[in-house]
Amino acid sequence: MESKNGFIPQTPDFANRVQSSFAQQTVMNSIGAELVKVFPGEIEILMPFRDNLTQQHGFLHAGIITTIVDSACGYATLSLMPAGASVLTIEFKVNLLAPAKGERFLARGMVVKPGKTITVCSGEVFALGSEEPKLVATMTATMMTLQGRPGVSEG
Repeated sequence: MESKNGFIPQTPDFANRVQSSFAQQTVMNSIGAELVKVFPGEIEILMPFRDNLTQQHGFLHAGIITTIVDSACGYATLSLMPAGASVLTIEFKVNLLAPAKGERFLARGMVVKPGKTITVCSGEVFALGSEEPKLVATMTATMMTLQGRPGVSEG
C-alpha cells in the first residue's frame, strides 16, 4: 500500500503493528484517545474533550495536546519501519496557536523525511465542534528508530 505522500511501508502488516502498539499505550486509553487513521507515514488520533484534562481556564491542557500529537508523529514513523523496530521521540517543538477549546481533538502526524535511524515528522492538532475545525497546535518532531535494544520491545 502506498500512501498519498508516496511512502511505502517496509512490512505488509504495518497497520496491525501500529494498532497493536497503540493499544499498549495506557496513556492513550487513560485520556480516551483512539486511532482513527493508519496510512503509511500518516496517522490520526481522535480524542474527546474531558473536563478532567483541562487547565485553569477550562481549555484542554497543553500537555495533553502535546501527548496526542507526539503519539501521532511516533506512529507515523513506526508505520514505515522494518519488522522488529521500535521508535522513540528524541526531540520536538510545539507551537500552541489557539486555546484548545472544542468537543473533540484530532491529532495528525505525518512523516516529512524518513530515515534509517532518524525520521522527521510534522504534526497538527485541530479542535472539532460546532464550528469549522480550528488548528490549535503544530509540532515538528524527530524520531529515532531502535532495533535490537534490550528492554525496548517492538512498537
